[in-house]
Amino acid sequence: MGVTIDEFLEVLKHFPEITMSDGGEWTSVKVAGNGFGYLWERTETVGLKATITEQRALVAERPDVFEVQFTTSQFGWVVVHLDRIELDELTELVTEAWCLTAPKRLLDAHESRLVARTLAVQPPTSA
Repeated sequence: MGVTIDEFLEVLKHFPEITMSDGGEWTSVKVAGNGFGYLWERTETVGLKATITEQRALVAERPDVFEVQFTTSQFGWVVVHLDRIELDELTELVTEAWCLTAPKRLLDAHESRLVARTLAVQPPTSA
């Protein structure tokens, strides 16, 4: 169990228009210029944008994995301890954070790729 920083960075490569910038003790993660995540290499944690409902649920369910980073009027940012989460769950949280932040043109393209991928792996139905 657990995700490395390199695995987290690999997840980010699956999303368009991701930029990262050094903030001193952290690295900010943005899509189309808007922030949706932070990486603290020293503590091996990431902060991700979530809905306030999701933030509360994650922290209440597994406080050893998640903690409240901060809350804005619309969003609840959550700190994720990388060594305590599975890759598929982290990927889901990164996807949600990206989707909460990306502009509509990127969301539409992302959705189209998901539909195409789903159709490609589904067996044909018989009539």
